[in-house]
Amino acid sequence: MAEVVIVGTPAEAGGIAAEFIARLVARKPDAVLGLATGSTPLPVWTALAERAKDPARPLDLERVRGFALDEYLGLPAGHSQSYRAVIDREVVEPLGLDPALVHVPGDDGGPVEGAGERYEAAIAAAGGVDLQVLGIGRTGHIGFNEPGSSLASRTRVKTLTEQTRADNARFFPTPGEVPTHCLTQGLGTILDARHLVLLAFGEAKAPAIAGAVEGPVSASLPGSAIQLHPQVTVIVDEAAASGLAYRDYYRFAWDNRLAFER
Repeated sequence: MAEVVIVGTPAEAGGIAAEFIARLVARKPDAVLGLATGSTPLPVWTALAERAKDPARPLDLERVRGFALDEYLGLPAGHSQSYRAVIDREVVEPLGLDPALVHVPGDDGGPVEGAGERYEAAIAAAGGVDLQVLGIGRTGHIGFNEPGSSLASRTRVKTLTEQTRADNARFFPTPGEVPTHCLTQGLGTILDARHLVLLAFGEAKAPAIAGAVEGPVSASLPGSAIQLHPQVTVIVDEAAASGLAYRDYYRFAWDNRLAFER
């Protein structure tokens, strides 16, 4: 069963996730992070940036390495909504990461054909992802693994659903400019990370969270693949947790962690 943490605000969620990362980096300065984009992870990067600047608790992130979950296909180089640009703007710059150590799918200059295999090889060469930050879409997707994605899938080209394109249209001048295709880490790739930290906020995410945490494991709800992982932390606000049948137990378990779990 996933560890589920129910919080009052996204900022509180970001602080908890940032502390996981800080502890990881303290024991492994060149830790490998899996980086998610979108609005959901922003509180994590904000809290981590504040933590790194705290003189009472020094945290050096200069050696941290990163691999983004996904990247759009078809956007011109330098487009502000490419995930390369978003990662640089929202993660690399605020945290003071070395841009040369942070990668997105397809950024190696090679052809799209074979880009997934090359990205998998790069992750393996780095020693694998230590902690993967995740959001979840209303369709239940993690990364851009839309419903129907194989639970064993690896990094590859995917076609986005109309729901996902509509959800992401707010980042583009017009809905028609949202790309149709992407490169995304597969569910199998994500499950290889040593620790998964999934965040979700708002009532619109409640069905996806309930399905991912408590529903059957199914390719129809890709987020349910997290149930196959031995170390998962799901951090949600009250609204996103509203569909969970065992939310009272999750609160009790978090409040009664043993000393070594804190």
